[in-house]
Amino acid sequence: MEFGEFPCEAAEGVVLAHTLKVGGRTLKKGHVLGAGDLAWLRQAGIAAVAGARLEAGELAEDAAAGAVAALLGGADTQTELRPPYTGRCNLHAAVHGVLQVDVEAIDRLNLVDEAVTIATLPQHAVVRPGQVVASVKIIPFGLPASRVEACRARLTGRPPLRVAPLAAHRVALILSELPEMQESIFRGTIAATRHRVEALGSRLALVLRCCHDRHAIEAMLRQALAAGCDLVLVCGATVAKDRQDIAPAAIAAAGGAIEHFGMPVEPGNMLVLGRVGDVPVVILPGCGRSRRSNGLDRVLQRLLAGLAPTREDIMRMGVGGLIRSPLEAQDDGDARDEPAARPPGKSSGPRVAALVLAAGRSSRMGADNKLLAEVDRIPMALRAVNAARASRAACVVAVVGHQAAAVGALLSGSGATIVHNPDYAQGMSTSLRRGLAALPEDVEAALVVLGDMPRISAGHLDRLIAAFDPADPAIVVPERDGRRGNPVLWPREFFAAMEAVSGDQGARGLLEQHAGRIRRVTLDDDAIFLDVDRPEDLRQANSEAIEAQREWARAESGQ
Repeated sequence: MEFGEFPCEAAEGVVLAHTLKVGGRTLKKGHVLGAGDLAWLRQAGIAAVAGARLEAGELAEDAAAGAVAALLGGADTQTELRPPYTGRCNLHAAVHGVLQVDVEAIDRLNLVDEAVTIATLPQHAVVRPGQVVASVKIIPFGLPASRVEACRARLTGRPPLRVAPLAAHRVALILSELPEMQESIFRGTIAATRHRVEALGSRLALVLRCCHDRHAIEAMLRQALAAGCDLVLVCGATVAKDRQDIAPAAIAAAGGAIEHFGMPVEPGNMLVLGRVGDVPVVILPGCGRSRRSNGLDRVLQRLLAGLAPTREDIMRMGVGGLIRSPLEAQDDGDARDEPAARPPGKSSGPRVAALVLAAGRSSRMGADNKLLAEVDRIPMALRAVNAARASRAACVVAVVGHQAAAVGALLSGSGATIVHNPDYAQGMSTSLRRGLAALPEDVEAALVVLGDMPRISAGHLDRLIAAFDPADPAIVVPERDGRRGNPVLWPREFFAAMEAVSGDQGARGLLEQHAGRIRRVTLDDDAIFLDVDRPEDLRQANSEAIEAQREWARAESGQ
């Protein structure tokens, strides 16, 4: 490339080096001069211009920038290439996700020639659709094509940039407490966690509280897993100080393991990463109660993008691990503006209520009330209510009857509205009637959940809720291999007919009457059939429940 001053008589085809403004007209930098431009310049008294003339085998700056940028992304990288301009070409994120950068590959490209520069966002930056993730700038006005080929030769394997999409997760938050802890601490922690999780495209689906005791935290872990949550955060009343401390020991007691304790990130040093089966469990550092950026964010972002950090990954976070950023939000540890009654993580979609029927006599179980019987150490009625709470249901109503005091006490801290059915002995229809009458007036549909189906999780319920369309309301029914199961979602227009049903058959007859209004959702899971009626059913459920939940979680995530 020849760069310098060119007399106007010999400047046709020259790329203008600097913007010219003469006589009310502007020729911008990078403009390729034509005969008309040069005639106007001579007429304006300009005899020579500064610029560059490309030689054979050279690419113009835009073409060169586009060619280099095309090497950075490609198919299945969730990046988009935009048209180059003034020697620059940008790659944009196609999805909300976490940026993965092959740092060594970018370094190799930047070392090819001073004329080629590539700048990227930091490794594991969270990006939104359309955001620039990398920018290629060609410094001179032209670049030998051989330099582009040299860049290509320095890349091996997959492109150096990829955006890992953030997948929607159901996140559980377990809060342990000690006497005299202020309620504002819990409100602030819930608000900060919801803000953090929702910003990454997931939901705070379930909040559980217990005393700061290993057995209590273990029980909450089991409840969160049984409900179908696929990420669990534990915020202890005190920060874990050792692998044998209360919260880490609870993970081990629940059948899990601690994968790493601590991290070279400040704030956030005391974070603990564990796992129970396929579900990650994070014990929050003290700063996890705050919205300030801390080490929790760096782990959470990767977990939600399917980039679970290893022990070594965490131990390599030290460079750049001293976080001294502005507040992401004002946070004094007390979220006084957080609505106390706001259900955690509920969507703004159709208002579908979950109606949990837990009033039956369980006559075939013998002397025991099956709804108080434990499956994997969790009473069945509580399993059903927790699954409903962790789902996208707008509210949860539980109907109790037989041994109402005991079942009501079990569910009293669950967050569900408890309705007593004194007529429970007359059959399931009476519980339906009581429950439907207790639903808020703005509910568009009711998802009827049977309290004795211990393998139903929030994942099952969410599939049915997602199939409901208020503009075309249908009865939503799960099925497998052509066989219908439970739970069933009923649009509001059927509530009156459901309230008129009598006996112990529930609304089964209505399904036959309105067969043409049924929308079927195919599930690859027997949970929609399995209930507990007899002691042998309970024994079988205990042996299968947790493995079934893990299989469901794997199926949902496509693993």
